Amino acid sequence: MSLIVKNRRQFLIAGAASSTAILAGAGSHAAFAVDLAATKTMRGGSNNFRPGAPVVERIGGGGFWMTGSVRRAGDGAPLAGRRIQMWAHTTEGHERDDRSHGAVLTDDNGMFRLEMPQIVPAFGQAHAHLVYDADFDDGGFETVFLRPLLASSKDKTLNVDFVLQST
Repeated sequence: MSLIVKNRRQFLIAGAASSTAILAGAGSHAAFAVDLAATKTMRGGSNNFRPGAPVVERIGGGGFWMTGSVRRAGDGAPLAGRRIQMWAHTTEGHERDDRSHGAVLTDDNGMFRLEMPQIVPAFGQAHAHLVYDADFDDGGFETVFLRPLLASSKDKTLNVDFVLQST
């Protein structure tokens, strides 16, 4: 009979691997989060908002990816078919320009993504604007404006998650 001696690091790695396997085994029937708080509108998020910006495949020449998710407050269930509008100051236009605005719809998993030109600093900050606009949806959720900052103006992606509150 052989004796296997594990040190603390090996024990922790094995425990993490077991936990990951258990969570992965939950599959698509995993329970949603309980008491997930709604996303609050950010100051400055509505600057240069264009009601009714068209749903687009891409804004301009691309090169930068906006991604994210839309979930319901409380249980965290993904929300499909939600319209997210995005705009930013980019290498191809200012955030005031119509050509810098576009919208997408979330997929069946509540996920969205849109390619746009590289975001560049405006007023000293590289940032984007995103909105879930309840006026374009009959789903009974509150409008949320976001204005997230990029960690660096050289970033090529920005992920933004919405948690919507029922009206």
